[in-house]
Amino acid sequence: RFRTFVAETLHVAPKDVTGFVLGTHGDSMVPLLSLTSVGGVPLTKLLPADRLQAIVQRTRSGGGEIVNLLKTGSAYYAPSASQAELVRAVVRNEHRLLPVSAMVSGEFGEKDVYIGVPVVLGRSGVERIVEVDVTPEERALFQDSVRAVREDLAILARRPT
Repeated sequence: RFRTFVAETLHVAPKDVTGFVLGTHGDSMVPLLSLTSVGGVPLTKLLPADRLQAIVQRTRSGGGEIVNLLKTGSAYYAPSASQAELVRAVVRNEHRLLPVSAMVSGEFGEKDVYIGVPVVLGRSGVERIVEVDVTPEERALFQDSVRAVREDLAILARRPT
C-alpha cells in the first residue's frame, strides 16, 4: 500500500515507485522514505516533509481504509497478490528482492525475532537478508517496531493455553 499511496500522491503508476517497508504490518511499520524513488528520482526530492509524513501515516493506518472501502470486513486482495508473488519467486527460483517477515541474526542491529525486512527469495526460500542503508531515524523506528513485536510475543507467552 505504501507504493500505491506514493503513486496516488504523485499521479504515477505504482510500478514506477520503488521502495520498501521494514518492521511490522501495522502502526509501527517503517516506510523507508530515504530509499524510495519514483522513476529513479528520490521521493524526498519530489515531496515536502509534511506530505511524506502524511503518506507514512496513511500507510500505517491504511489497512482500515481498505477494509472500509471493501465493506467486507477484510482486505484480502493485496495480501493474496503478495502471496502469489512470493510463491512465484520461490517456485520459479527468481531470486527476487522482496519484503518478507524473516528471522534476523544481527541485521539492522537486531536478532532472534521474525520481522519485515528485504530479502532475496528463491527456490530455497529466504536466501539472504539484504541490509539496506537506513537513516538513523529509520533505524530507531525499526527498533521500535521490533520492540512492539517482542512485547506482543511476551503477552502471548503469558496467556494460558
